[in-house]
Amino acid sequence: MRNAVVTTEGDQIRWVELPGREPSRVYVHGLGATSPAYFAEIALHPLLAGHRSLLIDLLGHGISDRPTGFGYTLEAHADALAEALGAARVTGAEVIAHSMGGSVAIVLAARHPHLVSRLVLVDANLDPIPRVSGSGGSSGIAAYSEAEFLAGGWEGVRDRVGPHWWSTMRLAGREGLHRSAVNLTRGTVPTMRELLLDLKVPRAYLLPEADGPLPGADALAAAGVAVVPIPDCGHNIMLDNPDAFARATSAALTGRGRD
Repeated sequence: MRNAVVTTEGDQIRWVELPGREPSRVYVHGLGATSPAYFAEIALHPLLAGHRSLLIDLLGHGISDRPTGFGYTLEAHADALAEALGAARVTGAEVIAHSMGGSVAIVLAARHPHLVSRLVLVDANLDPIPRVSGSGGSSGIAAYSEAEFLAGGWEGVRDRVGPHWWSTMRLAGREGLHRSAVNLTRGTVPTMRELLLDLKVPRAYLLPEADGPLPGADALAAAGVAVVPIPDCGHNIMLDNPDAFARATSAALTGRGRD
């Protein structure tokens, strides 16, 4: 396990690192998740193994610190991640990022372009999300006020998301989980989609084939983003169909995903 101080208050981001050749690959988890649990199998898949790989946990999640004074905006997450990558002497990384982590990765590439050479987004949030009471994930979490969530709303979320997601979500700081969800539903200005369209690095977007066409896919493709449906999976593509995920990610990282 490696670590780096990423705030003036001394808060630390931590990650699991696998040795290998450059360019480094940085794996970033989604809301309430942790990168080692979601990406270890993928980082060691025969199609992807051999690169230096950082399975990194955002502040408030997994093995990283859970500060209660941190804002947990997408921009703050991206800047803290940039501090960790700088401490790890990472530049020009190939970033593979899931869900909320994909949103953070887009902001990272926009704000710290020297850190990102390629971007693979895994069913990432590109637009603001409505807050819906009683729903799962960020929408349902953000429907609570922070006081309501801390006072017991988190228990309802626990029951709705189920044991698989809760097994990693329970590791998250509750303030960090709630603020991350609120800021994910709010998005960024410009939006994550608009930022993604303007990025100059090679980009791919992986989504479950069963979800149907990605809204705005034509505009993304016209901007050079490879939109790749993956069969036989849900939102957690890397867990549900690791072989197909590895093939698509390998193609994106070698440039074949844009042919």
